[in-house]
Amino acid sequence: MLDRRSFLAAAATAAAGPALADDPPAVIDTHVHLWDLKRLKLPWVEPNTPLGKDYLVADYNAAARGLNVVKAVYLEVDVAPDQKAREVDVVLEYIQRADTPLSAAVVGGKVDDADFAKYLDGFKNKAAVKGVRTVLHGGGTPKGHCLTREFQRGLTALAERGLHFELCMRPAELPDAAECVKRNPDLNFVLDHCGNPNPAGDLTAWKRDLAEVAKRPNVVCKVSGFLANAPEGKWQPGPVAAVINHVLDSFGPDRILFGGDWPVCLKAATLGRWLETVRTSVRDRPGDWERKLLHDNAVRVYRLW
Repeated sequence: MLDRRSFLAAAATAAAGPALADDPPAVIDTHVHLWDLKRLKLPWVEPNTPLGKDYLVADYNAAARGLNVVKAVYLEVDVAPDQKAREVDVVLEYIQRADTPLSAAVVGGKVDDADFAKYLDGFKNKAAVKGVRTVLHGGGTPKGHCLTREFQRGLTALAERGLHFELCMRPAELPDAAECVKRNPDLNFVLDHCGNPNPAGDLTAWKRDLAEVAKRPNVVCKVSGFLANAPEGKWQPGPVAAVINHVLDSFGPDRILFGGDWPVCLKAATLGRWLETVRTSVRDRPGDWERKLLHDNAVRVYRLW
């Protein structure tokens, strides 16, 4: 976790990046975190750290000002286990507000729980809920957890209800992701944060394993979040572009999504700087790649009709 001085220094460096064009394209941000610490408990958030405060709708609106974010998707924030249902209620309140681009949500859930199907049925009439995520990169989650019988049973329940699952895991466990997706051909998956590579590290194994995940047609990849894996928020445009372009080469134009990962992205860049970095990386692709990445694919994947 960055201390406050490092966090502010990284944000100041990010803010000095290139400005977006005067007429930016329409953007659907598929990865927005919000939390009100008076309403929800986030055990992983440490007090007196940059993330240890409220991040509310108004704060996201300020961060996205001028970026032409026309819609956004809330991503669960790993609340305390007994507050999963409460998180659903809170985010649905956010979505119903007139002053927010939030249009859909991916909520938290304990997929391997015996009562997971019952939990899903608790919001079966809440159309804004599009999928579920269980964070798999936590220190207490063992390798191969997503392949256990109990976890696979929960994934079947998701498929039966027309919901999708978002994979957020350590890069060394991408082979587990490939096997998990292969075992569940009737379930749609979103791989968050490009599989969490460190853009300042050796990408050899990550490139191989990500390409293997991409062979499965029922998974799309979210270009989001991985900047935070660079040591102390330090990153260079070249290696970051290499990560993004490997994702584009592996998944193609129709299975890629843009995600801001705000406010966690602030460890490394402002939302605007991250968006501009992504746009720069895709700029040499055919004309419709940028539009699909930033907008069109999200409409389909998150069913934002």
